[in-house]
Order: sequence, then structure tokens, then C-alpha cells
Amino acid sequence: MGQTRARSSQSKKNRHRAEPRPAAQTSRPSFPIVGIGASAGGLEAFTQLLKALPANTGMAFILIQHLAPAHSSFLSEALGKTTSMKVVQVENGMRVEPDHVYVIPPNADVALASDELVLVERGPPAQPHLPVDSFLRSLERRTV
Repeated sequence: MGQTRARSSQSKKNRHRAEPRPAAQTSRPSFPIVGIGASAGGLEAFTQLLKALPANTGMAFILIQHLAPAHSSFLSEALGKTTSMKVVQVENGMRVEPDHVYVIPPNADVALASDELVLVERGPPAQPHLPVDSFLRSLERRTV
């Protein structure tokens, strides 16, 4: 009878043991997001980088370039010829996907919020325009 009690109390201990908790779920993508910035003359560097990358890296690339606010950009078209990854100009609320390249549109800044790209209005002309810095800060907040 003493053994029965010992087993019984042992099984009660096992039943009350806390189960491991599942990892907290976030809306963050499960793949790396790479932010790359360049000055207005960065097309050649972007081109060389994309030519050297395989199409299936499993990463998303967000290319931020200093652009004149009133100048239309053909960056996505030009870069689309250098890689088999899908290259698109960022639109507000666009979901980030792996093996895609996203480029900044003219007259806007870009930020990352969870798994979406958000267009941010440029500040007044009197303030310095730092689109690379602001995007990298949003990318950093995503990793914290």
C-alpha cells in the first residue's frame, strides 16, 4: 500500500507540472529583411549587388536611395533587369516577402512596421532629408 501512495503522489506531481509555453507569436516575418542605403548615384552599386545575389536568398531587400522629391524614379525598372527576384516600388501597406527587392518611391520615406512597408511623408525642405537613417531605425525597432 505504501508503494501505491508513492506512485499516486508522484503522478499528481507530474499532472501539476507546468507545461512549456509556446513561443510568443508576433507578426514579424520569419525571414531576414536587409536594408541598404545609397546616395543619389547608388544605381551602379545596387546593380552590382543584385547581379551577385542568387534569386532564392530567402531574404527581402529594401533599397533606400536619396531621390529628388519631384524627380520620377525608374529605379525599380532598371534594377528589375539585373535580377530574377521581383523588384517593386514600395506602396503604402505593402507586405514584405522573401526573395523580393523593394525600392523607395520619390517624395516619400519608407518605414517598416511589423511585416509591412509604410510610406512616410518627407519632412519640410528646411530639415535634412535622411531616408536611409530613418528606414534603418525602423528596421532596428523590428529586431528589438
